[in-house]
Amino acid sequence: MVQNSFEIVDKVFFYLLLILPLLAGFIWWRGHKMYPYLKISSTRAFRLSSSWRVKTRHVLWVLRFAALACIIVAMTRPRDVEVSTQSRAGLGVDIVMAVDLSGSMLAADFKPSRLDALKKVASDFVQGRTSDRVALVSYASEAFTQTPLTTDKRVVVQAIQNLRQGLIGETTAIGMGLGTAINRLKGSEAKSKVIILLTDGINNDGFVDPRTVADIARKLGIKVYTIGIGTNGLADYPVAKDPRTGRVVYQKVPVEIDEALLRDIASTTGGKYFRATDENKLQSIYDEIDSLEKSKIEDIKFYNYDEMFRGWLLVALCLLMIEIILRRTIYKGFI
Repeated sequence: MVQNSFEIVDKVFFYLLLILPLLAGFIWWRGHKMYPYLKISSTRAFRLSSSWRVKTRHVLWVLRFAALACIIVAMTRPRDVEVSTQSRAGLGVDIVMAVDLSGSMLAADFKPSRLDALKKVASDFVQGRTSDRVALVSYASEAFTQTPLTTDKRVVVQAIQNLRQGLIGETTAIGMGLGTAINRLKGSEAKSKVIILLTDGINNDGFVDPRTVADIARKLGIKVYTIGIGTNGLADYPVAKDPRTGRVVYQKVPVEIDEALLRDIASTTGGKYFRATDENKLQSIYDEIDSLEKSKIEDIKFYNYDEMFRGWLLVALCLLMIEIILRRTIYKGFI
């Protein structure tokens, strides 16, 4: 970004301009003594004429005063300033998003489903982290790294949009999902390392205890934000497909989220637990996480100065030259 401005470096010299009217008044007061004159008893014998040189003789003083004013302005050092600003990331944040892809993510309490609502919100979140590295991990019965840590947000957003339920099982292995996310960050040298763990169920699969994995994250300096997604009460869960139409058949079942586990994971690592009961709440949660985890941005400014005093001095020189020429030609022998 480039900005232009104008500034005066030494404004104190403007006070010298106050001398000019004082000097002009002194010259006017002493004017009758600065020109030769002849005392005679009467001027009746002379034919009085009003010469244009008499009327314009003060132009020489005007030129000299204008030249002095230009010199004073030049002394104040007026200049044009062009400021170029470049922003760069100072202390960046490495973020891994661990997304539950178990069968319950197709529940219709979010429109059109929990997974589709998550895709939109998570994509917006990633695009807003312009100076950070982001990775994507998906988990269900197993855990899988969709993208490693990268600054290419286009790749991460594309991976989020390509998430499909059913590719890695139907159950929920929270410990494995969290462990895979930690593996993405354990070699990171970023100032801040963050995992956003999202699930809509309980830990019912996998051979890794989520609380044990959370303690490992704490020791590695990784902060975990946990999000439980799902409405309160009952929700429409997919239970089968109609063989005739191919449509998903939904059934009302209670929403089960192990909030105690998610709170423990967040508390152990210094993070925070959130509960998203609708699309707007999910959006506000990602907005809050975005505000909590900010990168330090350094603004580097480059200043280019265009000094303008030379132009004022050139004008002053021209005015003085004009005065000298007029004094030695038109007004020569008269003034």
